[in-house]
Amino acid sequence: MEPCDMRRGFDGLALLVQQALGKDPFCGHLYIFRGKGAGRVKILYADQNGLCLFAKRLEKGRFVWPTTRTPGGTVVLTPAELSLLLEGLEWRHAIPASRPTVAG
Repeated sequence: MEPCDMRRGFDGLALLVQQALGKDPFCGHLYIFRGKGAGRVKILYADQNGLCLFAKRLEKGRFVWPTTRTPGGTVVLTPAELSLLLEGLEWRHAIPASRPTVAG
């Protein structure tokens, strides 16, 4: 998705989710938006009582942003990938720990 106008609030971002992504902003998923300079993000989340809006600004550097194959496409992140993204770390090439094949 293209960079977002960071002046948007609850309603503007929820409308963007509905119109640009064709998704339901009230389904309980996290929707993450970045600013033009990639140094700011906003996260829109709907719980049972209403919308929550979280914001983060990096003092230095940029958020490593996922790319999609189609314009306006979406990317699904694991909780670990989201955590790395919000820390401003490279998350796309993280090497998972190998799973043990035998006990002991």
